[in-house]
Amino acid sequence: MFENNKKNRHGVALLALLALSGLSGAAWADAYEDAAKKWIESEFNPSTLTPEQQMEELKWFIKAAEPYRGMEINVASETITTHEYESKVLAKAFSEITGIKLRHDLMQEGDVVEKLQTQMQSGKNIYDGYINDSDLIGTHFRYGKAVAISDMIENEGKAATSPTLDLDDFIGISFTTGPDGKIYQLPDQQFANLYWFRADWFERPELKKQFKDLYGYELGVPVNWSAYEDIAEFFTEHVKEIDGQRVYGHMDYGKKDPSLGWRFTDAWFSMAGGGDKGLPNGLPVDEWGIRVENCRPVGSSMSRGGATNAPPAVFATQKYVDWMRQYAPPEAQGMTFSEAGPVPAQGNIAQQIFWYTAFTADMTKPGLPVVNEDGTPKWRMAPSPKGPYWEEGMKLGYQDAGSWTFLKSTPEERRLAAWLYAQFVTSKTVSLKKTLVGLTPIRESDIESDAMTEVAPKLGGLVEFYRSPARVQWSPTGTNVPDYPRLAQLWWQYIAEAASGDKTPQEALDGLAEAQDNMLARLERAQADSECGPKINEPRDPQYWLDQPGSPKPKLANEKPKGQTVSYDELIKSWEQMD
Repeated sequence: MFENNKKNRHGVALLALLALSGLSGAAWADAYEDAAKKWIESEFNPSTLTPEQQMEELKWFIKAAEPYRGMEINVASETITTHEYESKVLAKAFSEITGIKLRHDLMQEGDVVEKLQTQMQSGKNIYDGYINDSDLIGTHFRYGKAVAISDMIENEGKAATSPTLDLDDFIGISFTTGPDGKIYQLPDQQFANLYWFRADWFERPELKKQFKDLYGYELGVPVNWSAYEDIAEFFTEHVKEIDGQRVYGHMDYGKKDPSLGWRFTDAWFSMAGGGDKGLPNGLPVDEWGIRVENCRPVGSSMSRGGATNAPPAVFATQKYVDWMRQYAPPEAQGMTFSEAGPVPAQGNIAQQIFWYTAFTADMTKPGLPVVNEDGTPKWRMAPSPKGPYWEEGMKLGYQDAGSWTFLKSTPEERRLAAWLYAQFVTSKTVSLKKTLVGLTPIRESDIESDAMTEVAPKLGGLVEFYRSPARVQWSPTGTNVPDYPRLAQLWWQYIAEAASGDKTPQEALDGLAEAQDNMLARLERAQADSECGPKINEPRDPQYWLDQPGSPKPKLANEKPKGQTVSYDELIKSWEQMD
């Protein structure tokens, strides 16, 4: 890599010299093509394209960049492995190949949202493009501050749109499409929130026998929350130690921190079964418990037809609290998302119901207690277990889709230059290599490639999951949420009350539902002219809504049916048969 970086610096210096030399346009083109050839040979492999096809794609970028050559463009994203690769490697490549100087800033996710919000509110251009979670699709669709990419492609950005973009190849395009059918964002990276477990422990004959004797069914991948709870209890209270080390059957985090909100808005209530049927998100009630009618959010409390404080949400919150206290390491209650994330890799956690595949790269490093000597993982990922309120046709979990977002307040010329970079870092020339670096796939063609088949045994089920038909049940926050930044701020403050024990789950969620309704009412006044802005329902007896079909759902007489498990191998086979 050091040699590549040295070559990169020489390439930039060469282009600077050419700029001073007054060379003809043809000579310039040759220099950019030389840079493209160098990058194809040194970095952009493997690819789903042949080197000749890569060169043709990059020649288009060289030509399309002519009007913007010499400009300095600034973009921003959160700090994850995929974006670090873009910032350190792909931004340099783009600058050398196109002559557009590109600065890709990395920051915490909250800072990205804050800068985006500031630009939306002030109209002052801060960044020329943002990689911003598609969770804001409802915000972008309603506020009219973001450029619809599908409009840009047909109009001012037509000449700056690659003929090889291939939108149909992006697996997350439904996440970035508004109710009006327009595409507002372009997916750049994706990762799901899945179930994680120590496959090596689950296969130990003595543990399998002990579990079967205690619970009456096989130790395996939990299909429902009842089995997850039994397995958590089994490892924490009955097994207790493996190979001389204290072990726990569950891992989570509970510190009062903004990341506690993500823990819940990232589809915890959907996993329990709290929303309505519908993919990528439940309609009319979504995973936040917000009901929409004719695209207008009308309330989140049960009295207004929402489900934020309905029985499934209360059940899910109670389980979150109970499992963390009873089955997780004691220090989990004082941890944030980023502090809790690395803990399973330390080797004393049996399973985790809420694990992001973005941790795959860190979980497969040689020498870890959870990695075999041959580099294969001792763990596997699998679909999340379903809560007792879940029904077929509902989403089952969360998927993060960091996506390119462009604002109308960015001058058109700068926006189109940034659009070229967005297409470059998602192009077929570079996307497979980027996927192998960051393990956050966005293209069907990459997922189905031979290169992914080759690495699959070392990735613990990631490739199998993304190739499976089950993946459509994992989706980001959808269009029911009219202002993600403002509403998201409420969640962690109220959930913390339940996590700390200061309030019961019902009390905490009653407070959250009321706070969300108050915010929706404020947004209704602010978005009075918006066709799909909030229009709050008048409160009525919650029983009226509980008697209607769908969500909010009444309390089940039995919230813990018999535990159900499946063997991991059988699960993988069932996916292959469905393909």
